[in-house]
Amino acid sequence: MKLSPHDPLDLMDATEEPDFVVVDVETACARVSSICQIGIVGFRQGREVFAYETLVDPCDEFSTFNIRIHGISPEHVAGKPCFGDIHSVVAGHLTGRVTVAHSGFDKGALAAACRIGQLAAIETTWLDSVRVAKRAWPQLSSHRLNVLSRHLGIRHRHHDALSDARAAGLVIVRAIEETGIDLEGWMAKPGKAGKAPAAATDGPLKGQRIAILGEPRDGTLAQFLAGAGARIVSSVGTTTTILAISARQSYGRWVTADAQYRKAEELRGAGARIEIVTEADLRARIAG
Repeated sequence: MKLSPHDPLDLMDATEEPDFVVVDVETACARVSSICQIGIVGFRQGREVFAYETLVDPCDEFSTFNIRIHGISPEHVAGKPCFGDIHSVVAGHLTGRVTVAHSGFDKGALAAACRIGQLAAIETTWLDSVRVAKRAWPQLSSHRLNVLSRHLGIRHRHHDALSDARAAGLVIVRAIEETGIDLEGWMAKPGKAGKAPAAATDGPLKGQRIAILGEPRDGTLAQFLAGAGARIVSSVGTTTTILAISARQSYGRWVTADAQYRKAEELRGAGARIEIVTEADLRARIAG
């Protein structure tokens, strides 16, 4: 593993306020508090605006298992700052911002390091890029960072904290580009769908049973379709007549990997009379 000679390393000055930052850590042993490297990258409007990286003396033992993973050994961190020395720098980059991490490991490691060192907890809003990737590219069998990097064509050195942070940030950037869901949309926690609106007693869609892909069953599209006489159902089933693909929250070209879409296609293949229609086409049909 080729390590940076700089300690710590500010690759860019944070002259622009980032939309989000990304953090990744490597640890010396099984204790998640044993941070031995940290990388932080800031992104604004899809581009990198600053990066910070340093090796860290974990003040703990190194396990051979962890050394094999990231290549960092006690010799590399000799004389490097401990986490307490860089706590204010890390907190300055993360506090009050949206912070991305690939899984909950890095969040837990920072919390543990703060607790062990009796340091103030870092107050930030977390976004898990694994959760984003699973929704943006559901067809992938794995959403590990190295797999995603290969799939998306991202240059990446796995288990290097700065490279991992940069790659996870680019996963968010590409997910926004390919799905049309912005950062605020990815931050929103999925909740339970509300009650579907009642179908109007008459209208051009009377008798239709419609499932909606990409929007809650109590959303604006559901309200519109119910107003045209359709009954809104919670999911695709044998009695569903239309699967409507919402324009409000597009799944990009991966819509065909969605479970609802696949179910509709299976039913069509078995002879069921179910249409798969975009919101735009449905609205045009009703208007016409």
